[in-house]
Amino acid sequence: MPHPLIEFRTDNAHIRRARELKTIEAMLSLYCRARGHTNCKPLCSECAALLDYAARRLERCVFGDAKPTCANCVVHCYAAQMRERIRVVMRWAGPRMVLRHPVLSLLHKLDGRRPAPTLPARAARRGGKSELGERVGVK
Repeated sequence: MPHPLIEFRTDNAHIRRARELKTIEAMLSLYCRARGHTNCKPLCSECAALLDYAARRLERCVFGDAKPTCANCVVHCYAAQMRERIRVVMRWAGPRMVLRHPVLSLLHKLDGRRPAPTLPARAARRGGKSELGERVGVK
């Protein structure tokens, strides 16, 4: 009896964000291992917390699937302290990524060349000051 063929598909809409998460994970792994952080299973607790934070920010990006690289982004969604921590990791691991993960580093470099999209427009608020003032007669 032939086995049924199971077809696995990757959602093409989220490939770039998944690859960016994989790149951040590879950078943190290099950084954590080289810095000799204690309790390094895959990552120490500090680096795992930073990876978790980066994954949440990546998941909630306002640009969605058109997300630019963080260096080209007009919205800074990281908190100042976390932004500095990830900047230190990326500055250290970036040059080393070319040797350890050449495909990820090349694709990240190519993604960085894409222009940043414009910020999505917010829906207009109803009952704003100007409309409310006109209805009540307040100037």
